[in-house]
Amino acid sequence: MIKETNQKKYFAHESAIIDEGCEIAEGVKIWHFSHIMPNCKIGANCNIGQNVVVSPKVVLGKNVRVQNNVSIYTGVICEDDVFLGPSMVFTNVINPRSAVSRKNEFKETYVEKGATIGANATIVCGNKIGKYAFIGAGAVVTKEVLPYSLLVGNPAKHIGWMSEYGQRLKFDSEGRATCSESGELYILENNLTVRKL
Repeated sequence: MIKETNQKKYFAHESAIIDEGCEIAEGVKIWHFSHIMPNCKIGANCNIGQNVVVSPKVVLGKNVRVQNNVSIYTGVICEDDVFLGPSMVFTNVINPRSAVSRKNEFKETYVEKGATIGANATIVCGNKIGKYAFIGAGAVVTKEVLPYSLLVGNPAKHIGWMSEYGQRLKFDSEGRATCSESGELYILENNLTVRKL
């Protein structure tokens, strides 16, 4: 079913629920049984898979890909071109208790442009995921992730670097690596920071 909001067109399956106050840009697709809660902002050409929950005030940039069974809780902001793998989850409270309301303690999680979060990964709130970082399937992220980092495991550990095309970078003795897919050149500085030339 094609819907219109703010004179822009997007697709929402008839089983999807979209609450009042959402800003949904043109070209967005929202699939079966997903719930977009109040005051979300969803950028152009996003794809929201089946059985996804987008909690109030979440912000998704352009071209964000949200796979099936993902929960995106209040406090999450994703920049453009982020990929959220199947059944991954964000949190928004460090120490939740059923009998204790902590809605005034939500912590922000910021996912920068082009980052990938793999299937079944968990992102503990209050952290930043750097641009083009790659979080492996099932990883549990408990701290800030540097741009272009490759992290795996529980707790997630840094094991390498990735290109913007999602290819593992192999740096030479001078700290230079070439993406095997794009041919783009990257520089590793002080074993801490990757920069694309």
